[in-house]
Amino acid sequence: MHSKWFIGTLLQDLSFRPFYFTILCITKFLKNCFVSVLAITAASTCNRHSSKEGAAKVSKSERFWDKTASKYDQIEMKDAQIYNTIINRTKTYLKPSDIVMDYGCGTGLIANEIADSVQVLHAIDLSANMVEIAGKKALERSIANISYAHTTIFDERYKKGSFDAILAFHILHLLEDEGAELQRIHELLKPGALFISATPCVGEKRLLKGLLSVAGKAGLMPAIQAFKSSQLVENMKKANFSLMEADCLNLSSQEYFIVARKG
Repeated sequence: MHSKWFIGTLLQDLSFRPFYFTILCITKFLKNCFVSVLAITAASTCNRHSSKEGAAKVSKSERFWDKTASKYDQIEMKDAQIYNTIINRTKTYLKPSDIVMDYGCGTGLIANEIADSVQVLHAIDLSANMVEIAGKKALERSIANISYAHTTIFDERYKKGSFDAILAFHILHLLEDEGAELQRIHELLKPGALFISATPCVGEKRLLKGLLSVAGKAGLMPAIQAFKSSQLVENMKKANFSLMEADCLNLSSQEYFIVARKG
């Protein structure tokens, strides 16, 4: 998951500062606000391929998010309003009998809040530390219908056609092979089941897209897929999803809440 607060702050700074000072501002952000920079990305990202190169990337990404885990909630809750919007709107699509997966669950900020709306919730993430934090919070609140797992969506324990809904909040822009991930999500869903996501479409912001590209290449954060909302919707259609809803939740970060149905 990511922090829209940082994106909004950065865009405000860039809007009124001279160019030379903007560069200094960016440098300061990258040096002193590293955690805030990485927080605009998702709670989970990796290359799912089986090659040695892919395995190395997975390990690097996992370490990255494990280091972020302890400060993650503090950063993300700077934008609690967006989280509440996502939670409330998601709940309107869920039923008490639903079997649901939260893909890239992070520290459980959303999963723990929607658990009471479904029968069973399988929450997964690449970061072991985030999963541990999420599990502890669920235990403290006596939430019994969540199963947290440190794994990927390609885990064979998850069978075809077994979920009524799959949630993917703040992760799609981090997937190296988005097409394969969407196909897997489609495969895991029951016929007519829902795919609910929230994604920052940074391709709508040319300057921000460039800054994030530089940060990714410098190794300061995982690489981000800077697509536009129209590209994201088109990718879902290619994966045989039919669009039900697509709404921009935040103009600064261009975060889109999208609901699609398995065709």
